[in-house]
Amino acid sequence: MSTDNSSSPISISSRLIEGRALRQDVWSVFNAANLPADCINLGQGYMNFSPPSWVVEAANSALATTLPNHYSHPKGRLRLRHAIKNFYEASFNRSLDVETEILVTSGANEGQYSVFAAFLEHGDEVIMLEPFFDQYLASVIFNGGKPVYVPLHPNLEGDKPSSGDWTIDFDELRRTISPRTKMIIVNTPHNPVGKVFTKVELEKIAELAKEFNLLVMADEVYDCLVYDGKQHVRIANLPGMWERTVTVLSAGKAFAATGWRVGWLIGHPSIITPTLAASTRIVFCTNSPLQEAAAAGLEEARARGFFEQQLEEYRERRDVLLAAFDKVGLKYCLPEGSYFVLVDISRLKFPDDYPFPETLRGRGRDFKACWFMALEIGVSSIPVSEFYCEEHCNIGENYARFGFCKDVDTLKEAGQRLQSLSKYLS
Repeated sequence: MSTDNSSSPISISSRLIEGRALRQDVWSVFNAANLPADCINLGQGYMNFSPPSWVVEAANSALATTLPNHYSHPKGRLRLRHAIKNFYEASFNRSLDVETEILVTSGANEGQYSVFAAFLEHGDEVIMLEPFFDQYLASVIFNGGKPVYVPLHPNLEGDKPSSGDWTIDFDELRRTISPRTKMIIVNTPHNPVGKVFTKVELEKIAELAKEFNLLVMADEVYDCLVYDGKQHVRIANLPGMWERTVTVLSAGKAFAATGWRVGWLIGHPSIITPTLAASTRIVFCTNSPLQEAAAAGLEEARARGFFEQQLEEYRERRDVLLAAFDKVGLKYCLPEGSYFVLVDISRLKFPDDYPFPETLRGRGRDFKACWFMALEIGVSSIPVSEFYCEEHCNIGENYARFGFCKDVDTLKEAGQRLQSLSKYLS
């Protein structure tokens, strides 16, 4: 089915409408170009610091040689696949085959898109736990799927709620499954909540996946950012789940190189083989020299103690930002993982006649609150209702997502500015 396009005599596909692809998304609304020049961007999840120098040096070395400047095998460069094998085998509790169980992709997002392309028939349902990473929606719809939404329920009583207090109603999840349900996406550590799903929660999801023959997409791109002794559990390791789980991982999140667009999938050959067929037709191969750099990152990370050091640095960044919210008296959900925190903005008051832009018309209250903070306080954040379907967006309207993937000095400056919120709190 196509839909009319008033600016062109050629009709466009309805999937662009259904997938919210034509609507001005939250990233465009809160783009730096639309905000004051000195606004501190804690909304978008990119770093303001460079990847490790030794990883950058590996990229430069690859660019200076011949072969890495040309096409790679669609499976990914063999060096990187071996590096992935050697790095992840222990955490997957199995030997990984570099030819059949690992696929390098052009970022985690393209890997996910290729899985949808490989497995979804028109009308197949994909369960998305809300709030969800917004790219899921378009990727599912563009490949003929139908999103089905199950919200995480916040239970945030008390002064110090945690991201773990966002929970699944498993009876609700079971009721959502139909004969057309094909997949469920499980994002842990979770963006934007920061929740690290417990083994018990993942076991319950796994039992439903086995009972109803579902494919599980395990989006684990923040697996290296888990705090306070919490345990990251891979659902692929649970009994009977290796054959029905594809795990999505990211060099961008691991090495502070989000613009490199290098990710990888790990899974059973029955999942990786058709996904390779789709990915080959979508992008053919991934950026070759940066694959070499990602390989060097994985090869050297353990000896350098890189991920342990990086985790401590992110914990410090988290604590600097949370201290600012504590000081001003804003309630938040202590993030167990990722580099995001959800802050309760329900007490934030702004004038009814404040000159909000037209792009916010029809959006949730959280859009106005985030815009007001960006212009009046000089710190930008992301309204969480963007990560919900229309039916459930009221759940997200009380929250703004702040990222702490910035250097400490920037976070301290943001924290000082945030103190000005006190005069706008009820």
